[in-house]
Amino acid sequence: MSQGFASWPAALIVLSTLMWGGNAVASKLAVGHVSPLTVVFLRWVLVSAMMWALYGRVVREHWPSLRPRLGFLVFTALIGFTAFNTLMYFAAHSTTAVNIGILQGSMPIFVLAGARLFYGTPVTPLQMLGVAVALIGVVAVATHGQPAVLLSLGLNPGDALMLIACLSYAGYTVALQKRPAMPGAAFFTLLSVIAMVSTIPLIVVDVAAGSFFWPTPTGWLVTLFIAIFPSCLSQLCYLRGVDLIGPGRAGVFVNLVPIWASILGVLVLGETFALYHAVGLGLVLAGIAMTQRQATNEIRAAAAGARPRA
Repeated sequence: MSQGFASWPAALIVLSTLMWGGNAVASKLAVGHVSPLTVVFLRWVLVSAMMWALYGRVVREHWPSLRPRLGFLVFTALIGFTAFNTLMYFAAHSTTAVNIGILQGSMPIFVLAGARLFYGTPVTPLQMLGVAVALIGVVAVATHGQPAVLLSLGLNPGDALMLIACLSYAGYTVALQKRPAMPGAAFFTLLSVIAMVSTIPLIVVDVAAGSFFWPTPTGWLVTLFIAIFPSCLSQLCYLRGVDLIGPGRAGVFVNLVPIWASILGVLVLGETFALYHAVGLGLVLAGIAMTQRQATNEIRAAAAGARPRA
């Protein structure tokens, strides 16, 4: 990653959400070619192997300072890498795609609330409005432009699991503000190793349930895509983005994930692009712009206050 690109937080986080949106399409392409729990396991085996080969030496150099925080590291990997994907997979068996999309749109609200609760990060009215506008955009996409269908949806165990999944990843985003002082790539390397170990029980469950099977050639291609882009590069970009602008502002961008998933569904799977996609995308971008404008105004005010006066 070039130094120039690494200094653009919005571009980094938008790219992360694009790759996460691609993960939804990849999951559909994987059906019949590799079991979901096998993907969860193999993705972290591949990622941890690649990252350790590149940054394992850096992790070892920082290990003396990391050992006292091992509990924090394990917790962060579990809620951010293992729990979210696993809970989403099981939620999909007992809830609708509409519910999942809407609940994912609630994630930035949890991030802002967590940043406020644990770090005292102020949440301004403009930020709250921005999140609300972006959430309306997500609802527009998730309900195919017919928000009235929400009145007919009920809460079920899948909804509860998806809500826990969103809380889990929001907790991961908030926790990143207290991550150890080490290069982001090395930090991600260590978390990927922990995630790989934590997914071993999932394979045991898959085998016991009789649903495990080795990927077909297409399954391997999909698994490699998931490992390289949604699992690896996206996390590196997201970590860097959070470092630059903080978890509260970064979390709002997560609203783009269902938007990208819809667009990629059109391009890759041949689904129809409707007016509600355009409306939803516009609202999400407007909401993000509101939250970013608030922070920009604060930075300018601080700079003006620090400027020497004649």
